[in-house]
Amino acid sequence: MSAYNLTYKPYGSRAILVEWPSKIDKNILRDVILFKNKILRDRGEVILEVINTYNSLTIIYHTTIKKIYNEFSTLKSIYKASFDNISVKKYRWKIPVCYDVKFGIDLTEMAAKIELKKEEIIALHSTAVYTVFFIGFLPGFLYLGGLDKRLFFARKSTPRLTVEKGSVGIAGMQTGVYPSQSSGGWNIIGRTPVSFFNPQAEVPCFAKPGDEIQFSGISLATYEQLKTQVDIGFYKPQKIAIDD
Repeated sequence: MSAYNLTYKPYGSRAILVEWPSKIDKNILRDVILFKNKILRDRGEVILEVINTYNSLTIIYHTTIKKIYNEFSTLKSIYKASFDNISVKKYRWKIPVCYDVKFGIDLTEMAAKIELKKEEIIALHSTAVYTVFFIGFLPGFLYLGGLDKRLFFARKSTPRLTVEKGSVGIAGMQTGVYPSQSSGGWNIIGRTPVSFFNPQAEVPCFAKPGDEIQFSGISLATYEQLKTQVDIGFYKPQKIAIDD
């Protein structure tokens, strides 16, 4: 039986919003993901999609929910049942990042304002292990938790019109990778050659909520070599299975 007191709300005529306590927490994320998988297993025939954030699930149904309180009761029963027979495969992905000033266009400003050397920022960023909490903003944009608090840096008050694909950024206590060229207000500290979203692939985004990401620094020359491998479809990021 799970331990959280959840709230259930209608979310339009074909969806239900389920919410956990409002904070970023790995234990809450684990509970969210397990409940998501239980719902898909037990109610999959009537559900179109289940979308998670840090602390919520949006459950979208194929048709209008005619008896909303009956569905609330069904979901509550599913949640209260044991999670023992639900398992989720999780992986830690190794992502190469070039922190060269050619790509880390905000490193100098960030270093001055948080009073750390650029090398210290890079070391702190690339030694941490980050948890994928959810995917949003852009297809394949991973919201990662686990940033060292010394790297806290507010997002830009005026977003850039163009942030290049693969740019690695920091905003507040989050870090992430732009999966495609976009406008954006995150502070850019490097770039990865790895593609985080491929609409032609069977699984367009290789990582999923609950997975982990660890960045590793590479030189500009290595970046160019790996970028060529990515472009021809040869390179795939390394992964290792991790315990739940």
